[in-house]
Order: sequence, then structure tokens, then C-alpha cells
Amino acid sequence: MDYIYLFLGLALLLVAADLLVDSSVAIARRARVSNFIIGLTIVGMGTSAPELFVSISSALSGHGDIAMGNVIGSNIANIFLILGVSATILPFTIKREVSRRDIPFGIIAALLLLLLANDALLPGIAENTLSRIDAIFMLVLFFVYMCYTVVIKGRNPQQAVAEADEETKSKLTGKHPALLWVIAIASLVALIYGGTLFLDSAQNLARAWGMSEAVISITIVAVGTSLPELITAITAALKKNPELALGNVIGSNVFNILMILGLAGTIRPMTFTTVSIVDYAVMCIAAVMTYLIIFTFGKHRFDRIEGVIFLLCYIAYTAYLLLR
Repeated sequence: MDYIYLFLGLALLLVAADLLVDSSVAIARRARVSNFIIGLTIVGMGTSAPELFVSISSALSGHGDIAMGNVIGSNIANIFLILGVSATILPFTIKREVSRRDIPFGIIAALLLLLLANDALLPGIAENTLSRIDAIFMLVLFFVYMCYTVVIKGRNPQQAVAEADEETKSKLTGKHPALLWVIAIASLVALIYGGTLFLDSAQNLARAWGMSEAVISITIVAVGTSLPELITAITAALKKNPELALGNVIGSNVFNILMILGLAGTIRPMTFTTVSIVDYAVMCIAAVMTYLIIFTFGKHRFDRIEGVIFLLCYIAYTAYLLLR
């Protein structure tokens, strides 16, 4: 049965991602906002639901390392794996306001987590913790950023019109707005359920094949919790909507750090013992590399060679984890 569930989960992921991208593009064009904003908000936060459930439940049960490891691993996979795959499939241009505002904010969020969650680096502090005050500060920062992005910068009729001329028309364009929202929400639910179905069956098969729990958690679980983002990004790239893929990754990473860990830490302050400083560093390096690609090879463009480099970085990091 696990083989059947594996293929059913994959099929559900593919169908749901296709509908989610189409409905999101149609909503963006009708609301006259950019695809990037839709990816940053609706798609980015929606596809982070698996990380949200895992982190909240881990925090409530006192397993802070699982909550933190889940977010760090997901963010690294989002950048190196998902953006790497997207750019390898279809290189894309990065708009100047994205490179000036949203990508730097993703770097700030990563560095903030590095500072707040590594108290033991300071003299006189024995353990790493995320206090309730730290968590509340992260939540406030998240809501300020989202309000600024959506309210002040979200509506851009000129950019939306330009995108409408440049991009492939969504097959859902012209549908009633209420129907588009129903399709988008239903697609998100199906995407999350499909990812869970695929992940659970893959874990069962891995155990049946004799893989250890450590290998399963580092490989299958790490990629599995990012499957909604991965499938959505690939689908968006194939449909020539790469800005949706980029917005999805940036939105998901900011949501993971500030909203998920902020909410989890507010509910219950967390202590970390097994998450390495190397893991935080790799997450920050990945965020910085997303900014550096603006200046390498084709300026303000994510080229195919850069996508391959990102994929090689993810492979190297995974190999490091297996050997650690």
C-alpha cells in the first residue's frame, strides 16, 4: 500500500501545484498586484503549513531542537534545492525592488535567528534558548514586514499590466474571484495533504529498505517537508512564472523564521542542544548567496549555472550531515 500512497501523494502534489499556480496568477492579475507578491504571501505562507504544524507540535512537547532543525533544514532546502532546480529549468530575471527590499530582508531574518538562538556564544550563558520576548519580537517584525509589503508595495497596476503582457495566460483567467480563491485554498490543502501522504509512505518504505532514522530524517524528511514549495516552484518555472517561485521561497523562509518560530516560542520558550552553529551558518550563507547572484554572471538574473551551483551546495551540505 505504501507504493500506492507514494504515487497518489505525488499525483496529488502535481495536480494541486498546477491549480495553485494558475489560480494565484489569475488572482494576481485580477487584483492588479505582481506575481511576486502573491508568491510571497498566499503561496509562500500556505506551502509552509507542514513546517508550521511540525514546529508548533514540537514546541508544545518540549522538543525545541526538532522545531529549530525543521525550520533551518527547510530554509536551506528552499534556497539551495528549490531555487536551484527552478533556475536550472528556467533562468529568470530578479527585479530591482526585490533585490533591494525582499532578498535583504530574508538575510536579516536569517542573521537575526543566528543571533537570538545562540545565547551560549555569549560569556556566562550555558545554553541556547529562544525566549518569549525574542519570539514576540520576531512576530512583530513579521507583521510589520508583511503590512509594508502588501499594503504599501503590493498594489502596482503598471507592473501587473506589464506582467499580463509578458507572461503565459492562466487557464483560470476570467473566472469569478470567489471561485479563484476557493480553488487556491483547496489547492493549498491538497498540496499539504499530498506532501504528507508522500512523506509518510516514503518514510515507511525507507524503514523497510533498512535505512536508519538519522538518514531518513536528514534526507527524506528534510526534502519531504519542502515538497509543497518544490513542486510549486517547478510548476511555476515550467509555466514561465519564475517570480512566483522566487516569491514562494522568500516568503516561505521569512514565514518559517519569524512567524513559525515566533509563534512556537511565544507559546513555549525553547531550548536547543543539538542544532549546530554550522547549520545556522549554512542557512545564512544560503540567504546571502541569493543576494550575490544579482551581481554574478548575468546581473539581476538567476542563471542556469548559478542554479547548478546551488544544487551542488545542497548535495555537499547533505553529505556533510550524513558524515557528521
